[in-house]
Amino acid sequence: MGITTYTQDIATLVAPDRVFKALVLDAENVVPKLMPKAVKNIEIVEGDGGAQSIKKMNFVEGYPIKYLKHKIHIVDDKNMVIKYSLIEGEVLGENLEYISYVVSFEGSENGGCICKTISNYHTKDDFVVKEEEIKEGEEKAVELFKAVEAYLLANPSSYA
Repeated sequence: MGITTYTQDIATLVAPDRVFKALVLDAENVVPKLMPKAVKNIEIVEGDGGAQSIKKMNFVEGYPIKYLKHKIHIVDDKNMVIKYSLIEGEVLGENLEYISYVVSFEGSENGGCICKTISNYHTKDDFVVKEEEIKEGEEKAVELFKAVEAYLLANPSSYA
C-alpha cells in the first residue's frame, strides 16, 4: 500500500469559528441547503455525529456519484480541527483503500481564516494517484467551501 499526500490552504474573510461551526458541526443542514443541485442530504448512519460516527453524503439523481461515507475520527471544537476518512463511495474505485483528512481552521491577520487540509490517499498495491485525479476531488471541496463562505459573508449573524 502506498500513500500520496496532498495539502491545500484556502483563505477566507470569515472568522474560523463561524466556518468550523457551519462546515463541520452543522454540515448535515448547511451543505444540502447550499448545494441542492449536488447534495441530496447528509445522514448520520452510526453514532451521534461526533467522533467515531459514520456520515453518509447522498447526491442527487443524475450526479456523477451516488454517495460518500465518512468515518469521523476526531472533532476538536477548541482547536477547530476535524480528522476523518472517506471509507466508501465510487470515488475510491478499485485502487484506493481510503482517503484520510485533517482539516484545521486557523485565524488570519485580517480577521478571517485559513482552512488547511491535509489529504492522504491510501492506495492498494503499488497504484499511484495522478495529480489530475486529486485536483478534481479538491475542486469539489473548494466549491463546497466557497458556497459556505458566500453564505456566511451574506449572513453575518449566522453561526456567530
